[in-house]
Amino acid sequence: MRSNAVVSRLLIAVCSMGMAGIGTTALVRPATLVLAAENGASNAALAREVKERLKGKNFQDVSVIVRDGTATLSGQVSLFAYKAQAIKKAKKTKDIKDVRDNIAVGGPTIPDNVLQRGLLKRIEMDRVGYGEVFDAISVSVQNGVVVLGGHAIGPVTQQSAVALAEYTPGVKEVINKISIDPVSQFDDQIRIATFRAIYGYPALQQYAIVPWRPIRISVQNGRVTLYGVVDRQMDKQLAYMRAMQVPNVFQVTDDLVIGNENQENSKKK
Repeated sequence: MRSNAVVSRLLIAVCSMGMAGIGTTALVRPATLVLAAENGASNAALAREVKERLKGKNFQDVSVIVRDGTATLSGQVSLFAYKAQAIKKAKKTKDIKDVRDNIAVGGPTIPDNVLQRGLLKRIEMDRVGYGEVFDAISVSVQNGVVVLGGHAIGPVTQQSAVALAEYTPGVKEVINKISIDPVSQFDDQIRIATFRAIYGYPALQQYAIVPWRPIRISVQNGRVTLYGVVDRQMDKQLAYMRAMQVPNVFQVTDDLVIGNENQENSKKK
């Protein structure tokens, strides 16, 4: 009935223009105008559906415009996690074909180096007691954009690190480049053997005292990489030598950092 009413009004308008004696009139097909009107109504309805999904104070400043099945999200949120959630919710709305993101992340402005140190510490302390010694996740920050790299022994650790970054105030974007180590019984045997070789050595047992700052052992296809911070050059060499003695290890890469190396260099100068 509504479409018929629209057609009737359009026909009257066209006839009126013709009777008014307009010199050059571009005739518009009523069916085309009706379709445009219906599309406009459909877009508005879809926008309301998306907005309905974005209920709550976390999305109160997010606006939605829909055109031809594409939803454009604008406005501001306080955490990057809320931005990611808004995009995900919009994409799940029926008949939404694409989502354009114009959402800005507000919150505090934190210097990159401060943000990096704080986030790295939180990730290091995350999931203590769940095999964290076999994870080696790196964090870099530039202009509030966090890039997570390195290796995780499983998807749960990867997802946990990403969530920590997304919910950290001051983070404007999170790029996940963490590699998940492939499932391998061969690599698992090397992990355990390398763990015993390093932490079973008396001079290196101190690195098990603080569980979130261990010597980290990353293994992929028989290749071992050591990450973390040690106190002395001797400890770095010992860990490398102990890992090299593990059977079936093809290669050992020593990426251990000496914690007081900068202090020692400054004293020498």
